[in-house]
Amino acid sequence: MSIRPAVVRPLMLVAAALFLGVALTIRALSDGRLEQYSGTALYASMVYAGVLFLWPRMSPLPAAAVAVAFCWAVECAQLSGIPAALSARSLLARLVLGVQFDPTDLLWYPVGVAPLAAAHWMLAARLRPAAHRVTAT
Repeated sequence: MSIRPAVVRPLMLVAAALFLGVALTIRALSDGRLEQYSGTALYASMVYAGVLFLWPRMSPLPAAAVAVAFCWAVECAQLSGIPAALSARSLLARLVLGVQFDPTDLLWYPVGVAPLAAAHWMLAARLRPAAHRVTAT
């Protein structure tokens, strides 16, 4: 038994909205490192939810790899200056693309994805039919 895409997609929309809400709340109430690092990790969490929204049957490890690779690509694109130029014109672009490259962010993206991938893996293992489960003997 697995969770159907018709169930996964709305759940991922809700999850992404919750991650965004938490990130914006932290941003409004705090500043400095907490705001920076939690925002980076929560951004990656939203991307993971987005990956599962687009590909609801994807297993946890590939979903995590796609999410982290996307985050890293966006971060590295900031080296070009294009995201900064777009962010100067649009709040949405600023939220999605960021402004400037920060190598520390490259480390925080997996922090936002790993717990979700672990929870996804545990849920998938619980829903897997008994015949497909690996048991210790």
